[in-house]
Amino acid sequence: MPIRNSSSDTSSPSLVAPFLPSSIPQPAPMASSDGAGDGIPGKVVDSGERRLLELGYKQELRREMTLFKTLAISFSTMTLFTGITPLFGQSFAYTGPAGVVWGWVITTFFVWFVGLAMSEICSSFPTTGSLYFWAAHLAGPKWGPFASWCCAWLETIGLIAGVGTQAYAGSQVLQNIILLSTGTNKHGGYFAPKGVFLAMYLGLTFIWAILNTFALDVIAIIDILSIWWQVIGGAVIVILLPLVAPTTQSASYVFSEIHMSPNITGIRSKPYALILSLLVSQYSLYGYDAAAHLTEETKGADKNGPIAILSSIGIISVFGWAYILALTFSIQDPSYLFDPSNETAGSFVVAQILYDAFHGRYHSSTGAIIVLIVIWGSFFFGGLSILTSAARVVYALSRDGGIPGSRYWKMIHPKYKIPANAVWLSAFLCALLGLPILAVNVVFTAITSICTIGWVGGYAVPIFARIVMPQENFKPGPFYLGRYSQPICLVAFLWICYTCAVFLLPTTYPIELTTFNYAPIALGVVLSLVMLWWFVDARKWFKGPVRNVDSQSQA
Repeated sequence: MPIRNSSSDTSSPSLVAPFLPSSIPQPAPMASSDGAGDGIPGKVVDSGERRLLELGYKQELRREMTLFKTLAISFSTMTLFTGITPLFGQSFAYTGPAGVVWGWVITTFFVWFVGLAMSEICSSFPTTGSLYFWAAHLAGPKWGPFASWCCAWLETIGLIAGVGTQAYAGSQVLQNIILLSTGTNKHGGYFAPKGVFLAMYLGLTFIWAILNTFALDVIAIIDILSIWWQVIGGAVIVILLPLVAPTTQSASYVFSEIHMSPNITGIRSKPYALILSLLVSQYSLYGYDAAAHLTEETKGADKNGPIAILSSIGIISVFGWAYILALTFSIQDPSYLFDPSNETAGSFVVAQILYDAFHGRYHSSTGAIIVLIVIWGSFFFGGLSILTSAARVVYALSRDGGIPGSRYWKMIHPKYKIPANAVWLSAFLCALLGLPILAVNVVFTAITSICTIGWVGGYAVPIFARIVMPQENFKPGPFYLGRYSQPICLVAFLWICYTCAVFLLPTTYPIELTTFNYAPIALGVVLSLVMLWWFVDARKWFKGPVRNVDSQSQA
């Protein structure tokens, strides 16, 4: 695919936002550099900052993130363990090993289309708020405000729910660490009740909020630790687990065995079960847009943003499949994994696989506990990074007046130069999502569905706008797909639509109050209120991203 020169002539007519008033002068030419600058005409500035000024935004956040730091945060947002670990057992119950193993390959194939489409747009629009900013400019003057409104709210819902998924699954891992450390389910181990579980959920959420109130340097350092934690920890687990397991499953079992468990799932239709078996992969393979949220804080963001997005997908694609294979090969007794009388009370399949492997070999659960601690660390890092992204989206939407109380949520901390109020708003809403833990048993299913639909649904809006916009109105960045752009975007858009539809389906039968997927109702209510607000009031004043550059000072 062709790669274009990132040094654009800012004195030429702008094709980036054709619906903005043509009378607004463009910023004065500035030399491009990888060094940081402050946007003063004639001064050497970062290429991403210069592009930001062209789009009508002044540099407010600290632009100090390197490619590696941005990749670390993006990788940590996707995370190696956090998608596969909590949903592996559920997907395994639908179709057995082959559905989980090949489902990852199928999903990865289509995710690359989404990543390529988003990288091209990110290269052209390296600004925080990313997706909804992209939607506004790509959709044109008539539909831009509405597109950005829909995209911004979908993304906000998805990211806040994403923090909740990490807090819930992280608490689930911690619950099993405590259970195995105190004697297992068979020997009087402590299994945290709902009240204690909720306390774990809230504790993780507010610890992440506290950490996110420090300078970005602190978060970046933690996320660098995260990438090494997951790469090294993941490699050790992938290699060690099959070696420790007393016996391993055959290759024919792992790659070709399909068996359903209607006594667990209530599902007897094989095609329906195969569709649901992909949920673990569809839930795991997103979050790579985190690099786009940090583009106003990243050096050379028009180049490094796309690199971070695609690198994250590549790393997770390989390590994720290796992790799935390690788990599947190491299963000792498939029928025992879901037994409520087993050592983990049938509550967490991955924990049982680890226990069976290490206890079977060493007659001790210590190895399983250590591995679970490594996995729990991945949830901790993932939740921290997702909250970072959620706060940036809330900040960007507030900056353009799109959230009630925007004046407060868009405030930047005077010392740390981060949107601290947006961090705490996101954490508070995440905490509210967890309160039903006390009453129902399907909270994780609902939060996961809301997270995935909101998050990847937000991807669909700018990608669809990219498909339908006139090609001559798109100003490419350094990463450009050329003539392959339209077909790649079309495949990406259709895959996203399919993913969102699947997460609205019932996951367990018969459908009862205790098994019902509440995501369609929850999303329906929230999105209906958002759309009602739009048609009654917001359409009169919300115009999408608001330029904050004093054009006269730039002339």
